[in-house]
Amino acid sequence: MTTAAGPRRSIEERPKDMVAIYATPRTRLRPAATDLWNTYTFLAVVVVVVITAWAIAPGLFTDQDPYSGITADNFRAPSWEHPFGTDQLGRDISARVVYGTRPAVLTALLAVAIGLFAGSVVGLVAGFFGRTVDAVLGRVIDALLAIPGFLLAVIVVVSLGFTSVNAAIAVGISSVAVFARLIRSETLWVKNRAFIESSHLIGGGKLTVLFHHVLPNVYRSVLALAVLQFGLAIINVSALAFLGYGNPPPSPDWGLLVAEGKDFFYRYPWFVYAPGIVMVASVLALGQLGKQIGRDR
Repeated sequence: MTTAAGPRRSIEERPKDMVAIYATPRTRLRPAATDLWNTYTFLAVVVVVVITAWAIAPGLFTDQDPYSGITADNFRAPSWEHPFGTDQLGRDISARVVYGTRPAVLTALLAVAIGLFAGSVVGLVAGFFGRTVDAVLGRVIDALLAIPGFLLAVIVVVSLGFTSVNAAIAVGISSVAVFARLIRSETLWVKNRAFIESSHLIGGGKLTVLFHHVLPNVYRSVLALAVLQFGLAIINVSALAFLGYGNPPPSPDWGLLVAEGKDFFYRYPWFVYAPGIVMVASVLALGQLGKQIGRDR
């Protein structure tokens, strides 16, 4: 019996040993993943701070004129004097990228503000009042979601005119349905909570409950979406400028810089790489911050 029990006990203990062996590396990976995530978040914050500084005070980062240059210095490769090189007119591309940050950021902010405000009104009314109102506004949201956002933005900006403000309005209208859908779902969840029922029982009116209790709890979830939509708005506004639906030349809009450089891409690729890298870095940084806000919510 002792000889039979020995092997049996070792067999029963073997899986426990295997679990201990394979569980240790997984626990070690968690701090590494957390550190990597924190590194990405730190880099995202740095990029956003730099972009914000460029938008607020571009003159502190370059002494070059973004609108005029020396023709003899055209097509210069990136160097210490011209970090992003020069374009076909001898203008410093880094200066144009820095000065183009302000219109890109302001236009995207206006677009997000329009989408957030209009989407909030539609989503709150549909989710809080429900029934017929929800059915009608729900169909409007579904119709807007059925149209590709960028196509809707192009239709709106062609109807209004080719300026950056109209581009912001167009991008904002295209994002209304996204905000409205999220706010409606959050409103449906919040309005059935116990504290909302208590507010009704103590005599609170519908508008009082809506603006004092439902709205503050709904917007905690919308902040992460607003940050993500801000990055998407930068891409859409730049795409409209690339197609010629934004400010006309010699405006240093990021999309317009890419459009001007595409004809020289094969011989002078820095025409496109410089504004393209800045756009991609900005959108990735905002996406990372949006994810971080969503995790900490």
